Amino acid sequence: MSRLRRMAAPLVLVVAGGLFAAAPAAEAAPAACDTTSTPYTYVVTYQPGTRASAVDKELAAKCGTKVAYYGEIGVAIASSRNADFQQKIGVYRAYSGGKDVASSSGAAARSLGAVRTLEDTRTTAAAGDLSAQQWDMKAIHAPEANKKYQGSSSVTVGVLDSGIDATHPALRAAVSPAASAGCVTGAPDRTPASWAPTTSDHGTHVAGTIAGKDPAAGFTGIAPGVRLASVKVVNDDGYIFPESAVCGFVWAAEHGFPVTNNSYYIDPGMFFCSHEPGDAAAFEAVRRAIEFSTRHGVLNISAAGNSGFDTRTQTTDPNRPHPVDASCGILPKAIDGVVTVSSVGYAGTKSSFSNYGSIDVTAPGGDFAQTPPDGSGPACPLSSTVFGGLYGSKCGTSMASPHAAGVAALLASRFRGTPPWLLARLLTGEADAVACPVGDTECTGPKRDNTYYGHGLVDALDAVR
Repeated sequence: MSRLRRMAAPLVLVVAGGLFAAAPAAEAAPAACDTTSTPYTYVVTYQPGTRASAVDKELAAKCGTKVAYYGEIGVAIASSRNADFQQKIGVYRAYSGGKDVASSSGAAARSLGAVRTLEDTRTTAAAGDLSAQQWDMKAIHAPEANKKYQGSSSVTVGVLDSGIDATHPALRAAVSPAASAGCVTGAPDRTPASWAPTTSDHGTHVAGTIAGKDPAAGFTGIAPGVRLASVKVVNDDGYIFPESAVCGFVWAAEHGFPVTNNSYYIDPGMFFCSHEPGDAAAFEAVRRAIEFSTRHGVLNISAAGNSGFDTRTQTTDPNRPHPVDASCGILPKAIDGVVTVSSVGYAGTKSSFSNYGSIDVTAPGGDFAQTPPDGSGPACPLSSTVFGGLYGSKCGTSMASPHAAGVAALLASRFRGTPPWLLARLLTGEADAVACPVGDTECTGPKRDNTYYGHGLVDALDAVR
């Protein structure tokens, strides 16, 4: 019944010369909740500190079911079969990435590797010495750093990704099952199957760069002395929806990870706009989760993206018919406090695919346009872990970001308890400055802080000496 109808005066009729007050019309019974349609998962925002009982009551009244509730930040994860659930809650309070994808014309499943990394199909067996092909590690002086310090086992780096293959010989000693969780549903699941990779070895490749070690293969990551947590946020179709990211960042905060790596953007974006219906709820939920993690001592490091554009001046969203303005940003990197990493190739210049604009540091991510001399390795950083106990190459800012996360892990090991803002300052301060290429008008700013390379190329050796 509408508010106007509820507030209307009682109807008075004249019957047989007298007054007769008609009985008020009965309110229509609420429509039954949909019990047969496909359920979708939503992020729903509340005032931080709202009681769980109040959340349960509202969701039930509006045909939703609670999946998880993060009370300190006021974000619920809910499931509903009702097509109008977002409208019932409020279009600025609720959002479903899964429903957005399903309702988009021509939307198709995709793999994380195919979309966000530019992969070389080359793989290498565990036998042999891969160190000679690790030009990416040499570029940031990781081999020299390893001789001085390999990081502390008291430091755990959260790898928010597609899961880590903990059976890989280079990763068996590094992965911490107790610190790992599956977050695909939006609620943490500690069972090993929930955080193990299924369709993508993207997270396994990232993990090896940070902390892998396999002497038999001649392979060493940047900080092989630290531990890794597999926090699976990528579903089997390669999507990272807002609820998964919220779960991952809160998990990192609650488990004391000083560093997380985030080689992804949140789907179906890639830009989320803080003033748009639907987008506003996703943006706010992720913002709260990231800021919660930062307050609890986590430095979050993120890939810049592989679209090759200046993220500050982009006016359209490549994934949706969605105008982009100053209220929009690529998540998670758009949130204050997140360190954004661009990519360089073998020659040390920006990778052709790397996004640029608001960049903090740069790191090796490879580039097919910058091919090493014969015998010195592929264009993409080869020596990182993939399925089957093998090693494979991938190009992308997804590969650059874990190089920065590995250096940050060394710094976090040396300076235990350092707050995230100071850890970020150490990371950027120890980076080797890289000037804009001569004559390149798209790169602006001084050598120590420009739109291609930020404060410079991360340096593992400077981090440990």
